[in-house]
Amino acid sequence: STTDKPILLDNIPDAEAFISGAEVAVIGFFQDAQSPGAEQFRRAAGQVAEVPFGLSSSAAVLSHYGAAENTVVLFRTVDNDRRDLDMSSGEVDAKKLIRFVRMNELRLVTEYNPVTAVGVMQSSLILNLLLITDKMSPKHPERMRKFRAAAELYKGKILFILLDSNLQSNERVLSYFQLKKSHLPALAIFHTPDDEHEVVAVDDISIERVQDFCNSFLQ
Repeated sequence: STTDKPILLDNIPDAEAFISGAEVAVIGFFQDAQSPGAEQFRRAAGQVAEVPFGLSSSAAVLSHYGAAENTVVLFRTVDNDRRDLDMSSGEVDAKKLIRFVRMNELRLVTEYNPVTAVGVMQSSLILNLLLITDKMSPKHPERMRKFRAAAELYKGKILFILLDSNLQSNERVLSYFQLKKSHLPALAIFHTPDDEHEVVAVDDISIERVQDFCNSFLQ
């Protein structure tokens, strides 16, 4: 329930369990839990239902995570990375905080759009695997189930991305990979340091098909 957010984290074990229990977790580190920044944090927490928010005023917890006071930290398990947002200036309100979360929440499968593009580009993972497909297709739920299952096998190695071919903003990505909608669905793997990539059209997504494609590129 959003009325129970954020969860108070008074010790290190609670904070560790909170972070490890979610794909994306957000903790506000505030020495004064009643400060204006903490109040904005609570407002943001109530508006982002699917992301867990925690709040800690414990000096031990702050020290454990090397977090400065009045800082919001987003932890993500997909690439074992974090993003910090300084709240001390008072310029960051709930709306800006929500945007910070939306820009940086990378999941096992992250849907690519103009907002999540920021987090994708800043990810510590240098290999991206895109499933380029029509989300309106009746086959989409099953494709996603298998794509997500494959993503579990490459956690921390490859960032799995869903790219909806219906979005106009994604047309330039199709153009980059020299794909037309008649070629879809397709898998595209991309090595960010040198732009090396490989594309394959797939009639049917299977965990084995995704594994073969990823492994051949890695080799």
